[in-house]
Amino acid sequence: MEQDMKKCIQLCTECKSMCQSHLYQHCLEVGGEHVSPEHVKIMTDCYQACGVAADSMERKSSFYKKQCDICAQICESCANSCEKMGDHEMKECAHKNRECADACRSMAGK
Repeated sequence: MEQDMKKCIQLCTECKSMCQSHLYQHCLEVGGEHVSPEHVKIMTDCYQACGVAADSMERKSSFYKKQCDICAQICESCANSCEKMGDHEMKECAHKNRECADACRSMAGK
């Protein structure tokens, strides 16, 4: 379990970083659909949820399973939004979101 948690923390941290950097360094530069309110909101929700999930696991919070479950749901939604953008950077982000979602679902026991 400890190794799985470490891997999930790593994936949450990577996903947070990627969503945040892609939002501010790619989406805002590209414009158009990349800056639609729905896409910006889910990208923001995703990087924040990943940060909270990673933090709750690091602290071994009694709520980490619930945080991971929520994070998995948000990461899946973010992956779907990113894929719709169709470019390489957003496909890369969608892939990282799905990796994180799978790890978080596992940590949540789902």
